Amino acid sequence: MVKTMREVFWSDFRRFFFRGLATLLPTVLTIWLLVKCYDFIQNNISIHINKGVIQLLLAATNEYPSLDDEEKKKFFQEKALPENTVLNDNVIRDMRQWKLQGQWTSGPQSLVGFVIAIILVYMLGRLLASILGRKLWQSFEGTVQQVPGFKQVYPYVKQVTEFLFGEKKIEFSRVVAVPYPRQGIWSIGLVTGAGFRCVSERLKEELLTVFIPTSPTPVTGYVIYVKKQEVIDLPITLEEAMRFVISGGVIVPDHQALPAQRLELKKGPELPPRSGTAVEIGAG
Repeated sequence: MVKTMREVFWSDFRRFFFRGLATLLPTVLTIWLLVKCYDFIQNNISIHINKGVIQLLLAATNEYPSLDDEEKKKFFQEKALPENTVLNDNVIRDMRQWKLQGQWTSGPQSLVGFVIAIILVYMLGRLLASILGRKLWQSFEGTVQQVPGFKQVYPYVKQVTEFLFGEKKIEFSRVVAVPYPRQGIWSIGLVTGAGFRCVSERLKEELLTVFIPTSPTPVTGYVIYVKKQEVIDLPITLEEAMRFVISGGVIVPDHQALPAQRLELKKGPELPPRSGTAVEIGAG
């Protein structure tokens, strides 16, 4: 009895633990990715923008920021300067720069560089949308792609970024069922287009290009040509099709779900006895 209760406890624990993990993991991973993106921008772009803002402030005014005695004393201690150091213009400038760096690298002002970086990226996108901007960028790309090493990497990185952030996205017009990988076996597919004209003209058939996503990672799969009359349109959305594929066919849209008793299989024919000498095991 005790063993049974223990097995039930561990069975329930595993089931609810993995259910909770499946619930929390997407949110945790999303937050982690956003934090990593923020850290990347702050450490590689914003910090340099803030340094430029600090230099502008130092050149624009001699009044900001103000320094009190405690800050001057702390500056002397950190820089290991003697207390009788003469406070000339250069020392005062170094003290102001020291205070600004503390404010603009770890304080609330550090967000200014992040905001400026976002605005600059937006302005760059607006510039590249114009005819002049596109020509300038094409000229720049043509120049840098002649650099050895750079030209072997840049085109592939550009393809990935354009796929993720570009305006031209892969559009799936229909969700269908197709006989793949052979007749009698049906796979979920996403229609992407009509395919090549030469293939259709050669076969004198209307063909469709269908992307067959794999489970549980639908971003990978196969691209096939299939006859249009062999395709069955499915009355489900792309999101419902993705949930079906990712779950391995477990999550079926409610309006397409069949009764559970349809899953029952008929008992197959009994297998003939195996040839060979039977060995009887008896007592004693």
